[in-house]
Amino acid sequence: MSLPDTLKSRLRLPLIAAPMFLVSGPALVKAACRSGVIGAFPTANCRTVDELDRWLADMNDDQKRATDETGQAVAPICPNLIVHRSNPRVADDLAAVLRAGAEIVITSVGSPEPVMKPLKDASCLVLADVASVRHAEKAVASGVDGLVLLTAGAGGQTGWVNPFAFVRAVRAFWDGIVVMAGGMSDGLAIAAAETLGCDLAYMGTKFIATRESLAKDEYKAMLVSSRVDDVLLTRAFTGLETNMLRPSIVAAGLDPSALPVRGAIDIAKDINATERDKPDAKRWKDIWSAGHSVSGVVDIPSVAELVDRTAREYAVASR
Repeated sequence: MSLPDTLKSRLRLPLIAAPMFLVSGPALVKAACRSGVIGAFPTANCRTVDELDRWLADMNDDQKRATDETGQAVAPICPNLIVHRSNPRVADDLAAVLRAGAEIVITSVGSPEPVMKPLKDASCLVLADVASVRHAEKAVASGVDGLVLLTAGAGGQTGWVNPFAFVRAVRAFWDGIVVMAGGMSDGLAIAAAETLGCDLAYMGTKFIATRESLAKDEYKAMLVSSRVDDVLLTRAFTGLETNMLRPSIVAAGLDPSALPVRGAIDIAKDINATERDKPDAKRWKDIWSAGHSVSGVVDIPSVAELVDRTAREYAVASR
């Protein structure tokens, strides 16, 4: 199953504004959808399920307004469920997503199997983050509609596989939706991903440096001043292989060459509202993520301006 035509017709670009922890909020998602790209966000960005309900209602209302204004359906909203067993909110967040009638959902950090039946019963398109061929095979067996391939260049939770090899290895056994995540610097990269056999691309780092993102101004400025050599792959902060910005690690008073290794993954600790407010809460709030595409971040545009620029680059590459 490739990307449904009904969805393709709503997209200006075959692109997802990637879900980013503590960065993707309603303003970014709504602007992305209005600009013709899928707007994704982690449900864990909301401190409570009640807040998640409010976010989803606000986004749905904006979708209706945009459709009334333009006369055509805008790109869909895409909640991201973190399905790891240490996340105590999976069931409640899933229920909120179903109440809101989400058309597409991304699952990450774990098997999508526990949430598959209710999502498919609701006719929801399910995409699963995978970082290896083995994980991809397991996700396919669980019944997902698409695979988000986390390649070596992805920011935040990442993979180790070269994107050229990863896509072709997956396409050897999978004819469903494939999304490439990692190294999406511009519209040319999106066109290249399509040539390889992808249906969609994930762009994250460049959306962090937009005016609508929830990122701190200092974070956005650091993205502009950084380059790919400033990205460090480490397990120190999440227990997973994660691409982080060296300058933010140094600014937090840590030595990038002597970081401790965090043991177990603990999603509950990461999303706990009280933990987020602690003065020494370093992960994500003070130590920031970036992908290999950081070298392509040259300014801090609006989401609409970024999508316009990317669409022009994509058109040139497609020709």
